[in-house]
Amino acid sequence: MKTENIYNTQLIYDFYHGNDEYSDGDIEEELLNIVKNNRDYDKIINETDSFAVFYHLSKNREFITEVMDISKNDSVLEIGSGCGEITGALAREAKEVTCIDLSKRRSLINAYKNRDNDNIKIYVGNYQDIKLDNRFDVITLIGVFEYSLYYMQDNDPFESMLISCMEKLNENGRLYIAIENRLGAKYISGCKEDHVGKEFVGIEGYPGAIKARTFSCYER
Repeated sequence: MKTENIYNTQLIYDFYHGNDEYSDGDIEEELLNIVKNNRDYDKIINETDSFAVFYHLSKNREFITEVMDISKNDSVLEIGSGCGEITGALAREAKEVTCIDLSKRRSLINAYKNRDNDNIKIYVGNYQDIKLDNRFDVITLIGVFEYSLYYMQDNDPFESMLISCMEKLNENGRLYIAIENRLGAKYISGCKEDHVGKEFVGIEGYPGAIKARTFSCYER
């Protein structure tokens, strides 16, 4: 097994092919440098006007876990864990957290952010390639389901992602999905779609080739 330990957090590289298939660019190198050399992220956030630093290092996004039913006996699978924006919150609530992310650099940021937790392991690689023998009490797709095209090589990657997640749940397990509403008020009022960068493209059903798409509650 190809592994790396960042203090208490283990990264597993058995399914990583050497290229980060998703990246926010050079800002990730800045974030990695920050988390390697600092622990007080609030201080860093207050000293910069960088939205990316705030977005990835603030605790604001952790509040989403408050609506999740997670107990101290639960095992959690976090698909698309990114830079660890909610990994720490999940680790505080659950017995153990297994993370999966396409990017080694983003996973390293996650590992350094959560280096003091001893119940986190991070698989680096494509979700579809990673073989997990165990089932989970909770699975999360937070800002991830819309990118199923990256993860699932299938005629209907979104349906395949949902089926795959359900197959990995224990009896009475819970799947949590957080995703933008493609028929949301901001899109109806003319704001650019977050993933494609064009007005009304989601409302029109994403015509043409796309790399990501969102849904509404009115779709199957």
